[in-house]
Amino acid sequence: MSRSEEPYGQGRPHPAPLTDAAPGAPAPGAAPAAGVPPQARTTEAAAGAARPAAPGGRGRRRKSASRHGPGGVAERTGSPIIEPGPEPAALTLALAALLAVAAPLGNLAVLAPLLLLQALTAAGWYRLNGMWPARQGIALAFLAGVSADVALLAAPAEHTDTALLGTLGIWVLLVLLLQLRNHSAPEERLYALTAGVAATVLTVFAAGFLATVDVRWEAVTAGAAAVGAGVLLRALPLPGPLTAVLALAGAVGAGVVAGRIAGLDGTGFAALVGVTAGVCALVGLRAASYDWPSRFVHRTAGVALPLALAAPAVHVLAVLA
Repeated sequence: MSRSEEPYGQGRPHPAPLTDAAPGAPAPGAAPAAGVPPQARTTEAAAGAARPAAPGGRGRRRKSASRHGPGGVAERTGSPIIEPGPEPAALTLALAALLAVAAPLGNLAVLAPLLLLQALTAAGWYRLNGMWPARQGIALAFLAGVSADVALLAAPAEHTDTALLGTLGIWVLLVLLLQLRNHSAPEERLYALTAGVAATVLTVFAAGFLATVDVRWEAVTAGAAAVGAGVLLRALPLPGPLTAVLALAGAVGAGVVAGRIAGLDGTGFAALVGVTAGVCALVGLRAASYDWPSRFVHRTAGVALPLALAAPAVHVLAVLA
């Protein structure tokens, strides 16, 4: 998968550096010309060393300890899975807190953090798939999410599912029609179609938080709190299996506490929302960690995917409860 940003902790491909061999000067390592006195060869070598490097990178030799292989291609080693870390976790916690606090205030209050979540989801998914710049695809995915928000605000509470799925169907069809105009190679078109449909689905399903406010806003508060706590515990500098267990336990605890504060009757439903949102958060973090992701991926997909995946799950639980 191609990357336009340098992933931290890993080397990136660079053009093969050129040597500073001047025209007419012997190549490095070449045998000295016959009949040329050693003094002349020494003088010529000194003049070549003092000659300024030509523009465009000439004059720089590859270091012997370089990790680049033939042709300047970086040799990547180690696992391609890089967790987002504490900074994206803190951003996710902040966004989740905004959703949890805005839920009891109504749809319009939830709309502001939701739009930010949808923008991060659209941009992060395309960049996670190595497609950058992809302004048209990102704009279409984000507009799909905005259309879902508008449809949910306009539809009655009993028809939120119909509005959500209907908007999704229209925008997926639009993505398919746009890919018919793509004249790239077949494998590139399939890749672009897959990324476009997935980004559209994720961005539209993130509006599940908005749909849940009309059904049971307490579930939004409990689910968002569970995601924030789970992501933060997952970022602790501890062994991976241990942090996963701590993240699920913290998600359940945060869901129960937030549910009690919001006024949910009983702890069973709040615990169910917490563990479901915690599992979705771990899945989102794993997806954002794949294939040497860059800082941009971690600050977009790493922040948004845990919440975007939890939104439809929380909505389904709220409807079935």
